[in-house]
Parts: sequence; structure tokens; C-alpha cells
Amino acid sequence: MTVTKSLRTKYNEEVKSALKEKFGYKNEHEIPKLHKIVLNMGVGEASHNSKIAESIEAQLTKIAGQKAVITKAKKSIATYKLREGMPVGAMATLRGERMYDFLQKLICVVLPRIRDFRGISPKSFDGRGNYTLGLKEQALFPEITYEEVDLVKGMNISIITTAKTDDEARELLHLLGMPFKGMKK
Repeated sequence: MTVTKSLRTKYNEEVKSALKEKFGYKNEHEIPKLHKIVLNMGVGEASHNSKIAESIEAQLTKIAGQKAVITKAKKSIATYKLREGMPVGAMATLRGERMYDFLQKLICVVLPRIRDFRGISPKSFDGRGNYTLGLKEQALFPEITYEEVDLVKGMNISIITTAKTDDEARELLHLLGMPFKGMKK
């Protein structure tokens, strides 16, 4: 039986030194690190049915391992029959040990469950070193059973780093084990 080390330990023991060597950082605090991970599920139908909003919040709470928050509309949009303050989804922000645990679960369990998975796009960076990934269904997570999914909804996972450029962030996530298309370990 092999015991895998946590992602935080891997970052401190291997990734920091590899990043320092590759990018030539002089100061320890220049080395990019993970800042937070934001999970977001937007559900337009939730504005008309509060049960959907509650079930999405409960599922996101299970996935994140901490309480999710129901997000509300900031503006009224008549075309969508949406009024300010109506529920439109749920979100959770992960930091610290939970963030590393979630990322490890995402890399090792969730992404391999995607049908015909060949890696994630290395182009989904925002220009400031943050990465956003979209999943088509929440049932990919082991905490969610197919019986409790009444509405199949996708979710956005935003990984916020302290990297200044996309190349630094891409290298950080690659060294942490993120399976990018076309990048070899």
C-alpha cells in the first residue's frame, strides 16, 4: 500500500525549488503559489424554483467540504424574468488545506472520470495567472450519487494563483500534477 503525500507537501518539497530554478526567482516570496479555488454553479431555473437552489447548494457543499453560499441576481433582467435578489446559483471559496485536498481530488479522481479524457486545455488562463475549468456535470464527484441529481448542471472551477504571468501559473499547475493537453510530466 502506497501512501501519497499531500499536494501542499509536494508543493513545499518539489514544486517551489523547480519553479525557483526555472524562472530564476531571487526571493522566496516571488515563487507563485495557489491562493484560492472558487467553485461556482449557475442555475437559471433556480430563480423560479427555490428547491433547485437548495439542492444545488447542498450538492456544492458536499463537493467542497464546506458550506456553499447561494448567489443572488445583482440586476433585474426582464428578458429572463429575473428580479434583483432572486437566487441564480451557488458558490464556495476554498483556501488552505481544503483547497489542496480539493485540487488533489480533482486531479486524481474527478478528471479521470470524464469520458474520452485526453487532458485539459492549457489555454484557459486569464492573462494574470488564474485558470478556469468547466465541468459538464456535478456527478463526476464521488460525493454525489446519480440518485440525488435532479438537475444535471455544470460548474466552473477557478484556480487563483499568485503568479504574475500565465506561463508561471501553467508551470505551477503542471508541476502540481494538472493534466494539460500536450504537456508531458
